[in-house]
Amino acid sequence: MITRAGAGRCDPSLIEAARGGDTNALVSLIAIAQPDIRRYAARNCRAADIDDAVQETLLLLYRRLGTLRAVTSFSAWLFAVARRACLRLLRRSTGTDDASADEAEARLAHLAPEDIRIDLSRAIQSLPGHYREVILLRDIEELSIDEIVGVLGLTRESVKARIHRARLMIREYLVRD
Repeated sequence: MITRAGAGRCDPSLIEAARGGDTNALVSLIAIAQPDIRRYAARNCRAADIDDAVQETLLLLYRRLGTLRAVTSFSAWLFAVARRACLRLLRRSTGTDDASADEAEARLAHLAPEDIRIDLSRAIQSLPGHYREVILLRDIEELSIDEIVGVLGLTRESVKARIHRARLMIREYLVRD
């Protein structure tokens, strides 16, 4: 079996063998895919969720590889699984109950404005680079969505999604501290 590094460049025969139940092929496939999944998670998950997202993705790869319809769609399927794991972990961490949200709000209300600025600055710095960039352009530079689209060369939908995710991550950071 010849494999090349990277989930998107796996030998189709390796994927086929793993789908067919070959344990050695599955172990090789997991070893090849793990670095790409980790890079993806590092770019799209909160820092605290990277390991969990990688673990969930590899577990689903192990359990569900047999359901993959086309070998050619392996990398797209794998990254979709990783994306859903990142989003699920983010939702789980921001899914605070009303009592803890009220408690966090009360705590923030008693902080001095300078302390709030420091906390907010730290929250923004904790964001992955592509989220930090879009939140700075929108909320600090006060650019419109269309202006951000022009600056970053993204679609309106992706800019809006990044702003939304960045704000969720900032909220989670502030509530957690």
